[in-house]
Amino acid sequence: MKNLKPILRILFSATLIGACTPEQDENRLVGLLESDRIELTAETSEPIINRMVVEGESVVAGQALIQQDATRAETRIEEANAILQQTLARQDELIRGPRREQILAAEASVRGAEKELSFRQTDLARAEEVFTRQLASPDVRDRAVVARDTAQANVESLQAGLDEVLTGTTAEELRQAAAAVRQAEARLQSVRIDLARHTTYAHVDSVVDTLLFEIGERPQPGQPIAILMSGQQAYARVYVPESIRVLVSPGTQARVYVDGLSEPLSGRVRWIATEAAFTPYFALTERDRGRLSFAAKIDVLDADTRLPDGVPVEVELLLGSSND
Repeated sequence: MKNLKPILRILFSATLIGACTPEQDENRLVGLLESDRIELTAETSEPIINRMVVEGESVVAGQALIQQDATRAETRIEEANAILQQTLARQDELIRGPRREQILAAEASVRGAEKELSFRQTDLARAEEVFTRQLASPDVRDRAVVARDTAQANVESLQAGLDEVLTGTTAEELRQAAAAVRQAEARLQSVRIDLARHTTYAHVDSVVDTLLFEIGERPQPGQPIAILMSGQQAYARVYVPESIRVLVSPGTQARVYVDGLSEPLSGRVRWIATEAAFTPYFALTERDRGRLSFAAKIDVLDADTRLPDGVPVEVELLLGSSND
């Protein structure tokens, strides 16, 4: 019997080793809890005047997070609104056409110019008669001719102005006025958008990870001012060995073992990469070394609260299961 004990011990050890072969344990994967990072950037260089949230706070889509000074943008809105009102008034004026007072004034100007022309014509006739009798120099007659021609041109100019007033607004002028109104409206809308962007909002339900600027600081346009961790729940990022890749697809069920929790949580494969990579250092086990693997995201389905990012997990894939 004493000779049998070493043999039994060896057989038992061999049985354990056989039960834990890599082929039977390939669906047990290690990884970390993660969330998709969202960087919110500043669109203006105005100073920050209010932070409406704190780091670690859960926020919903559309919630205001950070407010920058909007005094300059509000001034531009007043300017754009004044330009719009001016163009609208001009458009109304063209649509209404000339006032009666404008018509009377144009007619009076024409009559005054015609009388001036009549006087210059009479003066030229006298100059011609005096010149014919050789009682005046040619300069006198030439000056009279120039004065008559100037009076004639003035009558024609004022008559054209009267005709324009009587004709009213042309179609081309109305189109120009309408285009000017649209341009002013677009400018006003643009500055309103600029004003709205002085406040930074959450685009999705998420958790505030980091606020990068304090009140009074002035970020540069395009510079990140807040980092959010998106989603209602963190997911597990693991690396699927190449040997079982064909058995895993979005919808495959899983059990997620989280450090610190006594019971596993239900999970489901959300996404798996189509291109292979080498397993990263934190996921390496003896059987994984030198193997190609495929990154995968495992949604955690039944956690009562949001799990923290960065916690190690172990995922057991339930191969062959899916709820697509």
